[in-house]
Parts: sequence; C-alpha cells; structure tokens
Amino acid sequence: MDRNQLSKEILTLVGGEENVEQVVHCMTRLRFNLHDDKKAQKEQLQKTDGVMGIMESGGQFQIIIGNDVANVYKSLVSNMSKAPQSEAGASDVSKKKQNPISSLFDFIAGMFTPILPAITGAGMIKGIIALLVAMHWMSDKSQTYTILAAIGDGAFYFLPIILAVSAARKLGSNLFIAAAIGASILHPTITALLASNVKVSFIGLPVTAATYSSTVIPIVIAIWLASYVEKFIDKYTHASLKLLVVPTLTLLIIVPLTLIAVGPLGSIIGNGLSGGISWLFENTGALAGLLLGGTFSLIIMTGMHYALVPIMIGSIATLGFDYMIPIMGAANLAQAGAALGVFLKSKNDKVKTVAFSTSLTAIMGVTEPAMYGVNMRFKKPFTAALIGGAVGGGFMSLFGTKAYVMGGLVGLPGLAMFIGPTFLYAILGLIIAFVVAAVVTYLIGFTDEKNEEAPQTTTDAAGDTTADEAAQSAVASLPKGEKISVYSPIMGEVKPLSEVNDPAFSQEIMGRGWAIEPSEGRVVSPVEGTVFSISKSGHAVGLVSDSGLEMLIHVGMDTVKLKGLHFTAHVKAGDRVKVGDLMLEFDLVEIRKAGYETITPVIVTNVAQFSELEPAGNQHKVIKEQELLYTVIV
Repeated sequence: MDRNQLSKEILTLVGGEENVEQVVHCMTRLRFNLHDDKKAQKEQLQKTDGVMGIMESGGQFQIIIGNDVANVYKSLVSNMSKAPQSEAGASDVSKKKQNPISSLFDFIAGMFTPILPAITGAGMIKGIIALLVAMHWMSDKSQTYTILAAIGDGAFYFLPIILAVSAARKLGSNLFIAAAIGASILHPTITALLASNVKVSFIGLPVTAATYSSTVIPIVIAIWLASYVEKFIDKYTHASLKLLVVPTLTLLIIVPLTLIAVGPLGSIIGNGLSGGISWLFENTGALAGLLLGGTFSLIIMTGMHYALVPIMIGSIATLGFDYMIPIMGAANLAQAGAALGVFLKSKNDKVKTVAFSTSLTAIMGVTEPAMYGVNMRFKKPFTAALIGGAVGGGFMSLFGTKAYVMGGLVGLPGLAMFIGPTFLYAILGLIIAFVVAAVVTYLIGFTDEKNEEAPQTTTDAAGDTTADEAAQSAVASLPKGEKISVYSPIMGEVKPLSEVNDPAFSQEIMGRGWAIEPSEGRVVSPVEGTVFSISKSGHAVGLVSDSGLEMLIHVGMDTVKLKGLHFTAHVKAGDRVKVGDLMLEFDLVEIRKAGYETITPVIVTNVAQFSELEPAGNQHKVIKEQELLYTVIV
C-alpha cells in the first residue's frame, strides 16, 4: 500500500483540507471532525484501496484503515499545510451529538442489540415447536409442549423487564430499579386487577386498563422518565440516605405514573403502529412489499431498521404475526443473489472468490459482507439487489406472507419463523428475490476488475519488513491444517462479535474472533510474538504472533476519547511477549462510570490468510486469563 497516495486520496475525498476541523486516529481508524459531512464522498471512499469501511458515529466521520492507520495518519498530516486542531470545535461536535434523530436511532440500537440473543433464542424455540406440531411429531396437549412453549414465550411475556434493564443500561440509570418497575407492572395482582371489568383508581386518579406483557413502548417511555427522576432525586439526596430514598421515591413516582398515563399512551402508540402496518399490507396488495423490499437494504445502511424492531416485536406480541420480517428476508436474499450474479459474471479470480463466499453468508442471513464488499463496490449489483428485494417483497405482500415468531437470522437459518399458513409463499418469495437479483446483475453487468499480479514485498522507511509482511512470511512457512491457539487475554464473559455495538467489529470488517466483557482490568498476551502497535491512549494493542497471526485487542468502545485516562500500558511497540505477559491495565469501574462500554474484541485481522477459526466452546461463559479462547486453522 502506498500510504502517501492513500492519505492524499482520503484528504481529497473528505472534502479537502479546508473541510477538516480535526483528525485523530485510534487503533484502527482515522477519526475526522468535518465542518460539513456532506462534502465527504462516501461512495468513492468505500471503494478506495486501503479503506476497509466508513462509519459516522458520535459526531465523527470515521474511516476504517486497520493496523496501518498510524502510518497513514502520519502521511495524512504531512500532506496538510497546517496541523489539524487537537480538539474539535465544541459547537460543531455538540450540535452533531444533539441531533434528535441520530440520538433516537442510537438509543434504539443500543437498547435492542443486547437483548436480541434472548429474543432470537426464544423465537427459534417457538418456530421449532410450530414445526414439530405441524409435522405431528408432538402434541400441543402434551406436557413437553407446555414446557417448551413456556421457554419460547418467556422472553416475550416478560419483555418489559428485559427491555427495562437494557434501556436503563443505555441511559446510565440503575438496572435493578428499572427491573423492579417492569416487574411491578407485570405483577399478577396488577394484571388481574386491570383485566377485571371494575373501575381502577390510585389515590383517586383513574387507572386505564392496559396489557403490559409482551409490550415495548410503555416500558421504554417509563424507563426514560425514570432515568430523569432517579438522577434528580439522587442529586438532591444526602449520600447517607441515597440507598433508601432514591429507589423508594423513583418506584413510588414511576410505577403509578406508568399505570395512570404512560402505559395507556404507550399501548395506544404501539397498537397503532402495529395496526397501521397491518392495514397497509392488507389493503395495498403488492405495493407495500414492493416499496419496503426495494428500500430495506437502504434502511439498513442508515441504521433506521432499528426503529422497526419495536414494531415487529409488538406486531408478533399483539397480533400473533408480522408482515415486515418476510420482506426483510427477501431483501437479504436479494443481496445474496446479486453477489452470486457477480460471481457468475466476473472474470477476476479474486472477485469471484469474494462474491461466492459473501453470497453464501448472505443466504445464511449475514448480508453486510455481500452488500458492502461486493454489491456496493460495483454499484450496479446493488441496484439489482434492490430490484430483487422489491419483486420478492411485492410477491410476499400480494399473498399476505407473515412471520409468526421473531428469532434468528433472516435467511435459511430463520425459515422456522415463517411456519404457518403462508409458509409456501415465504419460500417462493425468497427464491424470487434471489433469482431476480442474480439474473438482473448478470444481464446489466458491471465494471469488472482485471486480474493483477501479486504485489512485490516492500520495506518500510527504515528498510525493515512491515508487520504484515512478517506475518505473511510466517504463515507461508506453516503446513496446511496447522492449528494455532489463541488464549484469553482477559478474565470475563466470552461473547460473539455480533454483540459489539460497533459495525467495524460486529460486521467483521476489521477481522474475526470473539469479544470478552471484562471482569478484571488486565490485558495479557494471548500469543507468543511481538507487539507491533499500541495506541497512545493505551486502549488497544496490536500483536504479530510467531505463527503469523496479526491480532488486535481493543478495550471498550470509543474509549480512545478518554485519551489515556484510566489506562496504563506495560509494553511498547517492538517488545517481545509470551502468553500471559501483562500488556495493559485499566480501571474497569471508572471507565464504565464515564459512560463507555468495556466489551473487548480479540480479533485476527489477517484472517484471509487462514482457512477457519474454531471457538473453544466457551461462548457466554466466564473465561480466565490464559484459557483457550479459540483456534485458528491454517
């Protein structure tokens, strides 16, 4: 990679030097504060060699570079006539941060992302039960069915409690007070009282009958209000009385307020949204599916799909089905079909390999690699995917296709969601979306890339081989099938990257691996090798193992903004490390108090040089330092 040329291209494509208010870098990305984000040429940046992806978050325009970001940053600054400001203009940043639409989407995404595994698992169980009953392999009168149904329904029935905890975590209020609010409105006595035909009142104020089980909007509004009430009471309460006064008054204010005003209003809004969507699909024929199927990939790109999640959950909870989930499946399969069309049409060996593999992952419901890595890269295939999604969605809408449970990836693994009277139409709609996108891609074509010769090995300014070249050389010397062990650098709970609230990690743009939610503030080496990079803020470290793994350990999300506060580095670039050697220490409590997530991705960034990563079977379990985290196969 010609870093100087790359930095010049980036500077031009972000709108020129005059558009740059500030630029800094973290472990993997350039973080710009631009005067005008609209001047940045995002599409051109996305397809620039050396750029792995684009993100806009927290008022920053972020360009994902990878492990070479420090060198690209140096070249970038050297190409500027004056050094960029060390701090962004406060007015510009605050204005971006206070954008109400962005804040709403960020809140919804941050609230729903952590609870998706629970909903997904419960939804898949409901789908499996439906399949077993439909195939007459299990009776819906049996005790086994009753127990399994309870497992599947549990997360949905008590959804207000789960959401209360997640919303409180996002808002920075007490998780357990929030859970108590959710439990109070779901208490059997309250449920029975509201279900009776008698008038209910609280201190003379009327309580409107409403059903809270499986609802979304009432509890979200309640916890949002509770966050302000709790903080207000906490501010004016003496430290010695906080434990007694704050939770007591918060519960006494919020629970009655929810029953009297918030709950009924939230129920009206939720039922109105679900009913409105249902009316649209039931009265406009193919039009609703055509429009949604043709735009769903665009909705995902903007992050607006998170706003649809509460509506989908609410529809299934109140109506027993949802119309939008099948359309989402059509959009996903269309992305897969378009990538397959690229595979069939392209003459470039590398493009064909990437297109075929990403098509398979999109079929399984993970569309980002196909969408960003192939279809948007060549433009016309993305248009073909939108056409395929529209045709498949229109077909599904025409025949009233429904999803009866919510869970799993919306692809082949999630077919159980559609088991019911419209199951056949769901299958046909998915096939139509896939085939139409593939055929349109093949017919309209795209500007293909020529096969290129492998680049020659280069050296850095000092004449030494780079970390990437050293890794390539080490991997080349290993026999096929060799297994490389990666040990846990942190004590904590192992989680999949999909639970990391940052697309660069959750969509595996940076690499593959697993994440750990720390329970101790230490990072030790997971491999034997060399430290090739450590961030100035001490929140991230890059390693090259002796076996050729390029690794990144990134403590927390956006913790670069702490500028080294609460972090202590014990190694520097060039240091040799063995498994278990202490590299970083951090104050877990203070970082969380400052409002930052501490989930830590532990990833292999040169994953393309290896055939597979195998987990050690400890996902969602607590792991200790130096226990096997995963295995990389050459």
